[in-house]
Amino acid sequence: MNRNISFALFMVIIFCSCHNSNGFDKQKETQAITAILQHERKAHFDRNADLFISTFADSMLSVNRGKVSMTTPEENKERFGKYFGSVKFIKWDDVAAPIIRFSDDGSLAYAIIQKQVILSTTDSGGKPVTDTTDYAWASVYRKKEGKWEGECNISTNK
Repeated sequence: MNRNISFALFMVIIFCSCHNSNGFDKQKETQAITAILQHERKAHFDRNADLFISTFADSMLSVNRGKVSMTTPEENKERFGKYFGSVKFIKWDDVAAPIIRFSDDGSLAYAIIQKQVILSTTDSGGKPVTDTTDYAWASVYRKKEGKWEGECNISTNK
C-alpha cells in the first residue's frame, strides 16, 4: 500500500472511532467535561460560588455523609458562598487523572475524580489552621440544549 492510502485509511479509522452514528464526538465531549472540571478548580481558588454553581442543573442531587439531598440554585449559592467565604484554598489538585465516560448516545456522562485539597481557615480563637483532605467523587452530567449540566455528585473523603 502506498503511503497516501495508508494515511487515508488511518484517518478514516480515527474519525470513526471518535464519532458515532448520531454525531457524538467523544473527544470533543471529553474536552467539554474536562473544561467543567477546570472551571470548578478556578471557582474554588477564586472563592466564587456563582462561578462554581454555573454548570449545575436546576435541581442538583448530592450524596454525601450518608445522606441524599436535592438542592436549588439558591441553596447551592448560599451553601458554597458561606464555604468559600470561610476558607482559602492552597491546593485543589487531582491525585489521578479524571476518568470520564459517556452513555452510548452521548447524552449522559460521568467523571470520577480523586483530589487532594489543602485549605486554610481559622479556628474559634481566630488562629490560622491548615486542613488536608483526600476526596474521591463521581459527578454525573446531562447534556441539555447543547451544554453539559452537573446533576448529581456522589462524594466521599478519607
